[in-house]
Amino acid sequence: MVSTGNKSRPAQSGRKSKFITCPECGGRKIARIPRSGESVCANCGLVISERRIDTGPEWRAFTADERTARTRTGGPVKYTHHDKGLATTLGWRNTDSSGRKLSSRRRAEIARLRKWQLRSRVHSSVDRNLSQALSELERLSSQLELKRGVKELAAMLYRKAIVNRLIRSRSIDALVAAAVYAACRIRQIPRSLKEIADPSHIDWKKVGRHYRLLVRKLKIKMPIPDPSNYVPKLITELGLPGIMQEKVLEVLDRAKAHGGLIIGRDPRGLAAGAIYIASILTDNRVTQREIASAAGVTEVTVRNRYKDLVRKLELSLP
Repeated sequence: MVSTGNKSRPAQSGRKSKFITCPECGGRKIARIPRSGESVCANCGLVISERRIDTGPEWRAFTADERTARTRTGGPVKYTHHDKGLATTLGWRNTDSSGRKLSSRRRAEIARLRKWQLRSRVHSSVDRNLSQALSELERLSSQLELKRGVKELAAMLYRKAIVNRLIRSRSIDALVAAAVYAACRIRQIPRSLKEIADPSHIDWKKVGRHYRLLVRKLKIKMPIPDPSNYVPKLITELGLPGIMQEKVLEVLDRAKAHGGLIIGRDPRGLAAGAIYIASILTDNRVTQREIASAAGVTEVTVRNRYKDLVRKLELSLP
């Protein structure tokens, strides 16, 4: 192994890159040794860095009780909680730290403290609005089976709407549904407005208006929806084989390369049209009505997207 002396320094590269590059030979194969905390080039043996910051605790724990007793910090901030998970609550057990029952006088004092604690947590109209909105967000996310990251992002968007004073004289449920839809769009999760509006019992057009309000007022840059994200879901709902998915993605990749076929069109309609083309090419026939029902679009949309893809991509179908 080569000793570096004063040459030990973080690797630098002429161009901006997320990879670490060896300053001696330019290699990108870096071996990290956890025991010594060194980063070594696998090509020339240069020690690129000698020190690595250990972000873990300095104590050790072998059981869950030991870990709980030695931990000196709380949980992370949770935007889906009204108090972000940082508040301290009084327990409902009428016992002290030793497990002995409290006297009647002491129980009355603790009961008054609990009452005022509940009142202080939602003492303003904004706090009450946030508490109700996050409860609705929890219910809606549970019915849509959304991941924790999407739920946290939707809660953050709703909190930004409160800061920008967008909640006044507007429906809490509609604004929550709009925040959930915006979070799904940002995370590239294939959910339509109707899918989100149905469990929230609100007209999807109203949810769409609140969504556009959020995007405009919060200046959110939404990514262009990718029709490829809808393909696995539709293939599963239609019960089609895996070879179909490969063919559909191939057709959509050609459509993206063309450019004009993607912009300004419903991604669900494009995915449905590509599935119909793939069903013909792989001889797994599916009717346009079945595809339209699974994608949540009309048969006319499936037929139009199918014709556009065949004409613009010059596909030869049997």
